[in-house]
Amino acid sequence: MVDVELRHLRTMAAIAEEGTFGRAADRLGYTQSSVSQQVASLEKAVGGALFDRPGGPRPVRITPLGEVVLAHGRELLARAKVLDDAVDRFRAGNGRIDIGSFPGVASRILPKVVRRLLDEHPGCDIRLSEVNSTDPQLGNLDLLFYDDRIDGDAEHVKLLDEHYLLVAEAGTFPEGPVPVRLLDDAPMVAWPPTYHQKWLERTLADSGARPRIVFRTTGHETVVAMVRAGIGSAVLPWLALHGSDVFTDTQLTIHHLQPSPTREMYLYWPPERTQSPLVARAIDIAVEAATELTDQRR
Repeated sequence: MVDVELRHLRTMAAIAEEGTFGRAADRLGYTQSSVSQQVASLEKAVGGALFDRPGGPRPVRITPLGEVVLAHGRELLARAKVLDDAVDRFRAGNGRIDIGSFPGVASRILPKVVRRLLDEHPGCDIRLSEVNSTDPQLGNLDLLFYDDRIDGDAEHVKLLDEHYLLVAEAGTFPEGPVPVRLLDDAPMVAWPPTYHQKWLERTLADSGARPRIVFRTTGHETVVAMVRAGIGSAVLPWLALHGSDVFTDTQLTIHHLQPSPTREMYLYWPPERTQSPLVARAIDIAVEAATELTDQRR
């Protein structure tokens, strides 16, 4: 394989375009002797003359071998320029980032991360994917939002504690915090028995309450609508209720539970992978967004 340097190819291209070694030297900011040395090194590498030199002010003529080297050399220079641009974009935060999550988790944090990244780095490539909530794996992901600890080696930062609240028809329970035991045998609207719903029902049972599930449906808004219709109460995560109208709906009351079912939300990333500026920025934004949400909950 021919061992050539890109700077030598740039010099050759400049000579072919300018016609003389002297003008090529002026264009590149080299001395004419430096240009001659670079051409000599390139000719040694490819094993033949690249230019016929008539001498004096007359233009040099490129040889047949020179035509071959120049054609492929320009392709290499173009690819090198693409590489330089890609590296510059990467350093500026305009690379690619793969983020894993699953429906329901990080619903108030992930959108803020994506929005800020796109605002700050319009050329970035953000790819979101859903992960198996029962067995989340980092795999080739750069970041993973998950509201539990995951197996295996992973760096992480805790984002927040996600508390669950009781949503009920007004007047169903006394004002203020509600002891979990009061939910025992109480009619309740719930999600289907997904991984997180099973965890919630086990947590309530550990606190002495086994609500009577009278209806199961997907979607937090649908669950709240069923509560509003008088079908039963519901226990939902604070993040699912944040920003909705449930806190001002006179038909509903929102209660803290004692003890409060709580899940810890984390952001994970591979431990031995060098972070791109985009990934590092995404982590910072996620922490900022989580802090803002925690302050709003107080």
